[in-house]
Amino acid sequence: MANKPIAVVTGGAGFIGSHAVDQLVQRGFRVHVIDNLTGGRAANLAQHAKDPDVVLDQRDIRSFMPGEAFFNGASIVLHFAGIGDLVPAIEQPAEYLSVNVQGTVHMLECARANSSTLRKFVYAASSTCYGLAGVPTREDHPIRPEHPYALSKNLGEQACMHWNSVYGVPVNVIRIFNAYGTRSRTSGAYGAVFGVFLRQKLAGKPFTVVGDGTQTRDFVYVTDVARAFVAAAETPLIGRTWNVGAGSPQSVNRLVELLGGDATHIPKRPGEPDCTFADIGLIKRDLGWEPKVRFEDGVSMVMANLDYWRDAPLWDAATISATTESWFRYLKR
Repeated sequence: MANKPIAVVTGGAGFIGSHAVDQLVQRGFRVHVIDNLTGGRAANLAQHAKDPDVVLDQRDIRSFMPGEAFFNGASIVLHFAGIGDLVPAIEQPAEYLSVNVQGTVHMLECARANSSTLRKFVYAASSTCYGLAGVPTREDHPIRPEHPYALSKNLGEQACMHWNSVYGVPVNVIRIFNAYGTRSRTSGAYGAVFGVFLRQKLAGKPFTVVGDGTQTRDFVYVTDVARAFVAAAETPLIGRTWNVGAGSPQSVNRLVELLGGDATHIPKRPGEPDCTFADIGLIKRDLGWEPKVRFEDGVSMVMANLDYWRDAPLWDAATISATTESWFRYLKR
């Protein structure tokens, strides 16, 4: 056990983080997981409950200080921890900036203090940094955050690159497009379309489709995303930024068709693009990464684990309208 390489995964009991833990364990790592279990679930790590090489520290990332033993000997840090729901950021911008920016700085400082063994720090950035972008969207597209969540994630990304240029922390950044799959969040906040729809499917309620449903999203399956992070950690390249998407946008109406059920329509929210579409040419060239899971197959795998979302909140048009009122008020054009 002592001879195994060590990886720290922040947000490692969460959606993408728990899948990254799985892949690192398969690669022979001892994995130190940091998660305060606000968005993550201990059940996401149940498969490792008897594995002494997977250790969970249930803490807020902002409580960690440089020199803490939990980072000792770590060669890789994968940083997923943060607040991930878009809509509440309108009412809680200071908290989002505190967790997603200052929390990232705490993790960078812990990594910097462990520079003798650290090979890579990989930051989970967001494609929302591009705003209402031209498509397909390359990494050199102008950065135009439309809302506080996007701003907080982009400022965290800037901090990572600053720690790379000033302090030499070996950082890479991955801008995630529309990740979906098993273990996605079931928190109380109104969030991503998959979580909302899956709970509605369980309850036999109509899907609350935003707008006319023709908008498209670059849905990329979670295990493909986790593979990209491991590749970004293992490459000798440093200081790089890559998009991760499927490069094949799917409409919300297509998702409804695959899930099966009736739909009701709610107003389109300002500040949200009609299409997200990742240009993934750079990560293909640099890392040899490409998505493996077809959208239809990914949806089938999610449906096979449908009961996971039984504890998620059940949303309808009225509750969504009340929850997103401030979004319309502040982001109206």
